[in-house]
Amino acid sequence: MQLSPTPDPQAKSPLSDAQQARRAWLAVLAQAPRADLEEALHAALPDGLPPYDWLRAPETGLAMVRGRVGGSGDAFNLGEATVTRATLRLRSQDSRSATVGVAYQLGRDKRCAELAALSDALLQLPALHDLLYRRVIAPLVKARTAQHDQQRHAAAATRVEFFTMVRGN
Repeated sequence: MQLSPTPDPQAKSPLSDAQQARRAWLAVLAQAPRADLEEALHAALPDGLPPYDWLRAPETGLAMVRGRVGGSGDAFNLGEATVTRATLRLRSQDSRSATVGVAYQLGRDKRCAELAALSDALLQLPALHDLLYRRVIAPLVKARTAQHDQQRHAAAATRVEFFTMVRGN
């Protein structure tokens, strides 16, 4: 799994490096299973999770999923997907410098959205960033990559090769 949100390294992005890094870890958190995320967070923070206040408590709604004909043609509405979102702010002495975390999760798991938003906020703190990246994001990327490889291998096992034999002239 590639963590870079820009597939072409030569392409110029209007986003800063910090914004691109945050986009990448948010993508990882959005796809993380709740059990894996909870286990990784508790292992990285054995003293417990820090206090926070809700800016937007986890809420579930619908989002329109759009597709494109052939991947690049005209856009069309494919259908709706259930999405849970959450926004929180870490408690700090100075409310102006308080860190805000956000999360959007496919499905209705409010606890998963809460953990992803908390992870996002904690990853923005310089004192915790490296630790959390190593102990939360990297293992989630590794697990997701292993899952994709397993799915790719399973699909390759069902592949059928067709060929044509020519008879005569």
